[in-house]
Amino acid sequence: MEEDELGPPEEEPEERRLNIQMPAELVGGTYANFANVSFSQYEFARIEHEVEEGDVPGAVVARVNASARFIPELIAALQDSWSKYVTREGIRNLPEAPDHSDDSAED
Repeated sequence: MEEDELGPPEEEPEERRLNIQMPAELVGGTYANFANVSFSQYEFARIEHEVEEGDVPGAVVARVNASARFIPELIAALQDSWSKYVTREGIRNLPEAPDHSDDSAED
């Protein structure tokens, strides 16, 4: 078998397997509906808040610092999840979807 003109095929990287331990007090998570993002030369910081209507900035519920190298992976993961969410909600809102009620008929 001949090699490609560009050289031998690259090997597939091994799938990363993560073993993540979560402290019991974090299992329930926390709610945030507003976030500030800032950055420095070395890291990004995301400060998440729970904001009541008209009450900005609200209570800080989390501060997460991340390396700049991690941010593209985070963005890709968010885009993937958002795409799946939009698809699922679009299917759920189709008139022929099971348990779909036509709210506009009630007006």
